[in-house]
Amino acid sequence: MMATFNFTGVVVREDQGFSSVCLELDVASQGETAAEAKTMLLEAAALHLEGAFEDGLPYLRPVLPQDDPRRVTPEQVVETFSFKVSVAVQAYA
Repeated sequence: MMATFNFTGVVVREDQGFSSVCLELDVASQGETAAEAKTMLLEAAALHLEGAFEDGLPYLRPVLPQDDPRRVTPEQVVETFSFKVSVAVQAYA
């Protein structure tokens, strides 16, 4: 069985390079380019979900509105995008 989750990512220009954050998971990454920061965020989100499911931990940790880069530093936001993560779910007895 495959479960698919929808999330929101934001890429922000920093002094040196770019950072990215998933607003629903509060997972972040970075890269030298906006594309690299985005790619690294997708990998970090998938790893976060995998670890949370394996350990039976909550996976959602929304970014607080006052910490959302779209509100805090909108002039530095390069891209806001939606992405999906598919996770295989198996039941064992």
